[in-house]
Amino acid sequence: MANAHQVIIVGGGVGGSALAASLAAAGVDVLLLEQTHVYEDRVRGEWIAPWGVAEVRRMGLLDTLRGAGGGHYVTRHVTYDESRTPQEAEAATLPLGMFAADIPGPLTLGNPHHCQTLFDEAGRRGAKTLRGALVTKITPGADPSVTYLLGDVEHTVHCRLIVGADGRASAVREACGIPLHQDRPHHWFAGMLVDQAPDWPEDLQAIGTEDDFGFLAFPQGDGKVRLYGSYALEQKRRFAGPEGPRQFLDAFNVACSPINETLIAGTPAGPVLSFFNNDTWTDQPFAQGVVLIGDAAGWNDPIVGLGQSITYRDARMVLEVLTGGADWSPAAFADYGAERAERLRRLRFCANITSVLDAEFGPEARARRRRHFERTAADPSLGMHGFAVMAGPETLPPEVFTPEHRARVLETA
Repeated sequence: MANAHQVIIVGGGVGGSALAASLAAAGVDVLLLEQTHVYEDRVRGEWIAPWGVAEVRRMGLLDTLRGAGGGHYVTRHVTYDESRTPQEAEAATLPLGMFAADIPGPLTLGNPHHCQTLFDEAGRRGAKTLRGALVTKITPGADPSVTYLLGDVEHTVHCRLIVGADGRASAVREACGIPLHQDRPHHWFAGMLVDQAPDWPEDLQAIGTEDDFGFLAFPQGDGKVRLYGSYALEQKRRFAGPEGPRQFLDAFNVACSPINETLIAGTPAGPVLSFFNNDTWTDQPFAQGVVLIGDAAGWNDPIVGLGQSITYRDARMVLEVLTGGADWSPAAFADYGAERAERLRRLRFCANITSVLDAEFGPEARARRRRHFERTAADPSLGMHGFAVMAGPETLPPEVFTPEHRARVLETA
C-alpha cells in the first residue's frame, strides 16, 4: 500500500510540533495530529536551560519563538535559604550567560503560547496539521498506521514512521509495548502562574528553602512570574480546593527571600496543579516503525526543570536521522537511544542531589545546606550537578556521575 505520509507525529505539543516544523522545512511529508482544540496551562514546560536553547537554535526555531513574542531570557540566579541571610545569598548571584555560547541564559515562555507558535509554524512550513484528532488505534511494525477520529469520521493513514510525541500517558508507547520504568516519588511539586508582579526583576530566577517548603520563581515578562514549590508527600492536599491558589502564594512568604513580597501581592493567573517529583525512563525509545520523543520516552524529575531541554534534544536527534539518510529502521535510532539513556541517567543523578539539598526540610537538612554553601565556595566541583543542569550533562566527565561523587557532595561517605 502506498504511504499516505512519510511521517505521522502523534501529539502536537512542543516536541511534536517542533519536529513537524523542521521536517516539513526539510521537505519531508509529515502529518501532525493534536487531540486538543486549545492548548491549556498544564503547569509544566515553561523554562528551557541554556543547553536546551542551543538545541532550539540548532533546529532553526529560536527566531520563530522569539519573533512571536514567545521567549524571555533570565540572566541571573540567586539561591536563597533559611540558613543564610538574603545579603549572603545575593552576594553569591550566579550569571547565567556562561553556560552556552551566545545564549544569555535560560529561556522562559508560557507553554500554551509555545505550543501554538510551533504548531502554526509547522503548518506554515508545509506540514499537514490537524486539531481535534482523537487517535483510536496505533499499528507499529513494517507497515505502520494510525487510526483517528476527526469529528465523526474515522481515518486510517499509513506511513513509513510514527513519532510518539504524546506525553506521559503515551498511547504510542503502549501500542509498542515499550516498558516505562519509574522510581519512587520523593515530594510533591506544585506550580502556578502569577500576574501583576511587575516589581519582580525581569532578569532574575530564584530558588529557596525555608521551613517545609522549597520554592522556585522565574519571570516570563510583562509582570508574569511562574512559581513552583516542593513539599512533603504526606501533605497531598496542601494546596487543594478553592483556597489553593491563595495558600500557594502565601507559602512564598519566607524571611530568607524578602523579594517574594512582590509575588505574594500578585494575582493568580492559572490553576495550581501538583505532580510527583520522580524520574521515569525507557530502555529503548523506538521499535519497528515507531520512535518516541519527549515525555513519551520517559521524563526527568521536574525538580531540575529540564523537560523542554530534553524534548528539544530528542527532536533534534530524530530530525537528523530522518533527514540524514534513507534508513529509518530501528537500527538507525540506536545512537539516539544510547545517548538518551545516558543523558537521562546523568540527569537522574543531578535531580537526586538537587532533591536532597533543596527539598528536604528540618534542622539536619538546613545544616547540610549551610555546609554545602560553605564547602562549594571553597571547592566548586561540589556544585557540578548544577553545571550539568545548565550546560548539559554531556559537558562533564563520567566520574562526576558516580556514587562516590554523590557521597562527597552530600557528606554520606
